[in-house]
Amino acid sequence: MTDRQDTTTTTAPVQAGAPAVPPRGPERRLLTRLTPWLFLAVPLAFLLTFTYAPVTNLLFYSLTKWDGISPQMPFVGQANYVELFSRPDLFQVFFVSAFYLASGVVQMVLALYFATVLSFNVRFRNFFKGVLFFPYLINGVAIGFVFLYFFQPGGTLDSVLRLVGVRGRHLWLGDPDLVNWSLASVSLWRYLGLNFVLFLGAIQSIPAEIYEAAEMDGANRWHQVRHLILPGIRPVIGLSAILVVSGSLSVFEIPYIMTTGANGSTTFVIQTVKLAFQFNKVGLASAAAVVLLLIVMLVTWIQRRLVPDEGVDLV
Repeated sequence: MTDRQDTTTTTAPVQAGAPAVPPRGPERRLLTRLTPWLFLAVPLAFLLTFTYAPVTNLLFYSLTKWDGISPQMPFVGQANYVELFSRPDLFQVFFVSAFYLASGVVQMVLALYFATVLSFNVRFRNFFKGVLFFPYLINGVAIGFVFLYFFQPGGTLDSVLRLVGVRGRHLWLGDPDLVNWSLASVSLWRYLGLNFVLFLGAIQSIPAEIYEAAEMDGANRWHQVRHLILPGIRPVIGLSAILVVSGSLSVFEIPYIMTTGANGSTTFVIQTVKLAFQFNKVGLASAAAVVLLLIVMLVTWIQRRLVPDEGVDLV
């Protein structure tokens, strides 16, 4: 007789440190779907907390007559918006933005010119790049105080003008006909570097082979600018235009520091801040902020419709 062998198989124990078997089937598909949301959880939490929640509160405050201190928030509906549009003194400050818009257009033209010139081989071009971008790195409060001395009667600007034969002491920040031009020029000087860097990066992203092929075909610098650079950086030009328009509508820092809105230099944002913190009309100020937000969104939408972001193929 032969002994019957036990044919029952035993499962070997899992050794410590062995790799885990990845999930299969429905569990794996569920994990695949959840993985992107796990990475997005923290950014979405910050976005909801610091963007959408404040905007929601702003919309609610704009429908109330709140002074910013009292726990009571009387609901008044659209009354704040009616008051905002029915009082010309609250809405006419938008005309001040025209000075900054004109300054922004000049800023874009100068930035594009310097970016184009310095994208080619020019002596000391790195030095000039630093000179153009440096003002954007300076704190806005410091810029405001520096230009207060620059524009004061008999100050730096008047001294320079006397060297070229222009006499007199001008009220650059006290004359309503000069104050907005003076403030807009400070804004131009400060933000020129931002547009310059945007344009310079876009120009340098165009492959060098395209410039070489254009030179072999007899294209001069003007032809390269017209047929290569301008079409190639069209999306960046559109972005810069949006920044200029939205920035001109929401100017605050420089005019508030230098004049606090005096002598006809009050911008829409300065007026909104005064309504909220000086006159304790938080509801009306919130309505003004909502109107400004809607105007910026409308201008951005119009600009995107007029100049859509289409793919650019230079090859």
